[in-house]
Amino acid sequence: MFKKRFNGLILLTFVAGLAACEQMPGKQPAPKEGKTVSEGLVLAAVGFDDLADWSVDHQKEAWPALQRSCDKFLSFPPDRKIGSPAINMTAGDWHEACGEISAADGLPDDAVRTLLEEHFDIYAASSASGEDEGLFTGYFEAELKGAKQASDAYPYPLYARPDDLVSVDFGKFSKDLKGRQAIGQVYEGRVRPYPKRGDIEKGLLSGKGLEIAWAKDAVDLFLLQVQGSGRLIMEDGSVMRVGFAAHNGHGYKSIGRHLIDQGELQPHEASWDGIRRWLDAHPDKHHELFAVNPRFIFFRELKGDGPIGSQGVALTPGRSLAVDKRFIPMGVPVWLDTVWPSEHDKPLRRLMVAQDTGGAIKGVVRGDFFWGYGADALKYAGKMKSPGRYYLLLPKSLAGKLETVGS
Repeated sequence: MFKKRFNGLILLTFVAGLAACEQMPGKQPAPKEGKTVSEGLVLAAVGFDDLADWSVDHQKEAWPALQRSCDKFLSFPPDRKIGSPAINMTAGDWHEACGEISAADGLPDDAVRTLLEEHFDIYAASSASGEDEGLFTGYFEAELKGAKQASDAYPYPLYARPDDLVSVDFGKFSKDLKGRQAIGQVYEGRVRPYPKRGDIEKGLLSGKGLEIAWAKDAVDLFLLQVQGSGRLIMEDGSVMRVGFAAHNGHGYKSIGRHLIDQGELQPHEASWDGIRRWLDAHPDKHHELFAVNPRFIFFRELKGDGPIGSQGVALTPGRSLAVDKRFIPMGVPVWLDTVWPSEHDKPLRRLMVAQDTGGAIKGVVRGDFFWGYGADALKYAGKMKSPGRYYLLLPKSLAGKLETVGS
């Protein structure tokens, strides 16, 4: 993840799971006949005209994201499965629409809308229990000061994936375990849980030649770990981009949530700015707090465009969305209906593309909005805990393959 991240993006969801504000964006369009239910996902057909601000959004800004996902689909043979457990589809279902998208450049917004309406149907997403509203958080590409060599000024290592870290797919051993896996460490011929963050940060991997760079600030490095991808501004002014390579198999736990539970912060203070202020005031408690999140990220150096999301394509700021791929397939265009961070009276409605995942992004209606990098991206990502809903754009050729139940 990038999320992720990041190639499975890990995310700035320090307070993920907190109750979202009661004020919800937009009015739910009335579904047309037909619902599709699979693996807990319900899709109800609606019309493009039902979507608030559909004709207002600058959809051409999402074109780079659409083209990257489409180029990925077009590189696969038609029978290649690309769906999720909830939506069964193949690359061939996308070839007609993606052929048009990949061949078109420089289209104005009206032409983009027309092309999308010609090739896609749109469906409101909800859970089998009827929940069509969920939480949308934000993440960004972290930026920190780094160096190629360790020194007193740059003492904190970024590690590459260790050779003894393995992923076990239980579905290879039993059909009953399909979709389940474990990540662990090979030790004396057996697989055991990989060490947690606290042990790794105490130097467990030192001297193994895994260091790919060194960071100046421990807090910035933790933020990079949470994001799963970022930019290191090196001593000579050059930029080294790093991305997710693997994680240690332990679940993500929010340090923001922990500080709230311990009475150190109020819920409204648990943005990244608030967490950073607490860390600055308690420098002797950094390691203890970071160890609350046992998940540890290993990195690789990235060349070319980035960061890279779970679909294996470069993310587009403001147009790439991390989702739970158990329900939403990678590469699917998504119409997002939410509100701006800290401005719940200001709608945020736009075309996005599901291109990433993340450890804290779980649920049918759940998303993480990629803001890019820099001060503004950090500001919005750190404050975003917005209620909202989304709609999936699926190729018209897929309509007959969707299981329809009820009306």
